[in-house]
Amino acid sequence: MSNSITRFLRDEEGATAIEYGIIAGLISIAIVGVLSGSGGLGAKLASVFTYITGKLTVPAS
Repeated sequence: MSNSITRFLRDEEGATAIEYGIIAGLISIAIVGVLSGSGGLGAKLASVFTYITGKLTVPAS
């Protein structure tokens, strides 16, 4: 019984999973921050795609 409790307390596998989860969360927050907002990358990409769509539209004959 004492050995199993000692093994459980020394096991760090769960801590590693939590660390990876925190890193993934911080990366996702950074991505949302870069892409959102009126001056963000998302708005600039939207305007570029709107411009390209306007240039590719074929006039009706």
